[in-house]
Amino acid sequence: MTQPPLTILLASPRGFCAGVDRAIQIVETALERYGPPIYVRHEIVHNRHVVEDLERKGAVFVDELDQVPDSGKVIFSAHGVPKTVPAEAERRQLFYIDATCPLVSKVHNEALYQYKAGRQIVMIGHDGHPEVVGTMGQLPAGAILLVENEGDVATLDIADPGKLALVTQTTLSVDDTASIVAALTQRFPEIISPRSEDICYATTNRQDAVKAIAKRCDVMVVIGAPNSSNSNRLVEVALRAGCANAYLVERAGSMNWDRLEGHMTIGITAGASAPEELVEEFISACRERFEVKIEEISVRQEDVSFNLPRILVA
Repeated sequence: MTQPPLTILLASPRGFCAGVDRAIQIVETALERYGPPIYVRHEIVHNRHVVEDLERKGAVFVDELDQVPDSGKVIFSAHGVPKTVPAEAERRQLFYIDATCPLVSKVHNEALYQYKAGRQIVMIGHDGHPEVVGTMGQLPAGAILLVENEGDVATLDIADPGKLALVTQTTLSVDDTASIVAALTQRFPEIISPRSEDICYATTNRQDAVKAIAKRCDVMVVIGAPNSSNSNRLVEVALRAGCANAYLVERAGSMNWDRLEGHMTIGITAGASAPEELVEEFISACRERFEVKIEEISVRQEDVSFNLPRILVA
């Protein structure tokens, strides 16, 4: 029986970013150097496939440090942690490695710089996201105020509008953030923006790649975890950019294939914490059902890399 045709527009860049790649390398290198178990506080990145692969190699994922034995070695996730976490590790004399993405650390440093300059800080982000918890936890309670949307801007209670600074979560929608920044600037004209863009290059690149193909797609498939902020933003970007149907799919096995019935062109991308093998797995599953033609659409090349912590390369 002849298979129905399916054109796949493959977005590029997609998948792992430099910060995610570095975080995974940190865990793998620690396992090689020190042997298992290596404890990891929270998911090292938001992807179950990655987490399960590291578990098979000897990583043990925990919610908090009280689950790490006194003799244990622990790694902090790429999303960053409040200052109370390394302080507790030091109090217990735990061996720890911080895998915080350098671009998240940049936001931490920006917040600290503005705080020391005597400014109140407003952070655009999602309440409860590990990166937001980590950033707000760099400073005393109340030093950073969180806004999630334009409505929150209207209710902000600022003691001195002339001493106000802005930081953002790194994995937000560029377009959504721009509208919130505009609302903040309109209400607080003297607010100081970051010295360089907080939304990371990988988030921007993946969103731009989705925008480049969205109008040509009947369906956009974003491969990523449901708790991945940047993956969820890619779905929203696709819908806003003109794709009528966009879905977040963890991997091929969780796809509702009825969604592709009658659709001749689909877009495929992957969040920054989704490995390329999940993209390949999804395309292979498409080939089992369709006569597939692939066109890769690249908006730019990425050549960013981050060094491992010195303790692992010494």
